[in-house]
Amino acid sequence: MPYFVDKQTYGSFEISRDMVVPTEHSTDQKDYQGLPQAIGAMSKSFADGFVIAPHTHERDQLLYAISGIMRLRTIREAWMVSPDGAVYIPAGTRHSITMHGNVEMRTLYIDASADLARPKALCVVKVSGLLRELILALSRETVAYGPRSRAGLLAQLIELELGEARELSLHIPLPRDSRLQRLCAELLADPSSRKTLDDWSEVTGASTRTLARLFEGDLGIGFRHWRQRVRFHNALEALSNGKPIAWVAEHHGYRSASAFSAAFKKTMGMSPSAITPRSKIHRQ
Repeated sequence: MPYFVDKQTYGSFEISRDMVVPTEHSTDQKDYQGLPQAIGAMSKSFADGFVIAPHTHERDQLLYAISGIMRLRTIREAWMVSPDGAVYIPAGTRHSITMHGNVEMRTLYIDASADLARPKALCVVKVSGLLRELILALSRETVAYGPRSRAGLLAQLIELELGEARELSLHIPLPRDSRLQRLCAELLADPSSRKTLDDWSEVTGASTRTLARLFEGDLGIGFRHWRQRVRFHNALEALSNGKPIAWVAEHHGYRSASAFSAAFKKTMGMSPSAITPRSKIHRQ
């Protein structure tokens, strides 16, 4: 339970009278926005299909799931986050989250004004084995803590690991142009579609050359690259639910499991066989 305190020091931090300090654990994100320390860690569970409506946070956020898949949407992008990655969300970024599978979420709330090594823009980063264990360890500590405590030392190590984390290309840019919006919406609904830009030209009324130019100008990547990311987003969800690789390949536009596996590993940095339900291979 939280308590109110008069002005005093907590570790080396000064806390004012109107600040609420949770003494143990909390699943209310509001308890993490005004913490005295730079990093706070929250644990929370969500059922398959649960949707967190669009919202913002006062602090930066590192969103990590030790099991399940999270799909994050902003106005301009969609992100798929597997248990091998975590999404960094700068303060004030409006976003929604959809859970695929039962999600065990661990969230770091990071003071946006603190001088810490961390990403400067929204991105997905690779979670190393060490970073994973540090996040889990900090999430078991009390919400507020002093800088020389065990939690304070864990937070320092998290900062170092986060500063070294490799960025993963797991986002799907979303278009502004109305012609691309129709094309992209249909591909998001059916990633296995093998329609070419010539085919889409007949659907949208724009020439093949115009569509290619719009993809590069509006989305920053070519049509084939964008479609591949869509397919891999959906493939991640299917693989995490235990679907066989051959089935996933067939339902995501690939003619063989081997072709799918090679492309998946090249883009995602891991083989499809590594994406299995996390509950089978990880313990909290």
